[in-house]
Amino acid sequence: MRGAVLCCQHPAAGIAPPSSLGRSSRGRPPVQSLSVSTAAPETEVSDEASPSPTVRRRRLILLRHAESSWADRSLIDHDRPLSKAGRSDATKIASRLQQMGWVPELILSSDATRTRETLQIMREHAAGFLVAEVRYVPSFYSVAAMDGQTAEHLQKAVCEYSRDEILSVMCMGHNKGWEEAASMFSGASIELKTCNAALLEANGESWNEAFSSAGLGGWKLHGIVMPDSTS
Repeated sequence: MRGAVLCCQHPAAGIAPPSSLGRSSRGRPPVQSLSVSTAAPETEVSDEASPSPTVRRRRLILLRHAESSWADRSLIDHDRPLSKAGRSDATKIASRLQQMGWVPELILSSDATRTRETLQIMREHAAGFLVAEVRYVPSFYSVAAMDGQTAEHLQKAVCEYSRDEILSVMCMGHNKGWEEAASMFSGASIELKTCNAALLEANGESWNEAFSSAGLGGWKLHGIVMPDSTS
């Protein structure tokens, strides 16, 4: 149901092209220069002579939460709220994604306070995010701290909670897992600072098919979106 919130247990302003991302210390390959698409997901039509069916393009947005505050040292990490700068960035990233046409139909989010607040602000300032279905996935918080586990975990979550008719999903969470997963999906060396989003795309009649056919390194990276050009 649209709008329901359920609980489950940089050449242009703000956009960094993949070509600006160099080789990391972990040895990931650099990325080829790609343009950032602003259109909605499309259906790729096969040639008339080909017996293969039409292929749907599926979009995956990996967004790291906005900057959090360390002012109250009595709070555990899970409960830290956003800083003033983080609240401002959440507003900006929502507007940028909406302007570009990268608005998800389904949002899967960590239940940490800073991630919930990021999403709440995005939904308040960009109408497209308000109509998206939202599910909070508590395991997104813990898996992000585990080496090499996040990509597989996100794949399972998207396939479990999404439906074939949903063509765009945004997963909101934390580093180190989020930039690691974005790098593994795309085969690129990706850095995700707070409130940065990696825009990924793959073809498939279902999400299972998209993940299976693209595999690790096969997702097309459209770019990294930032709150502003100085982030």
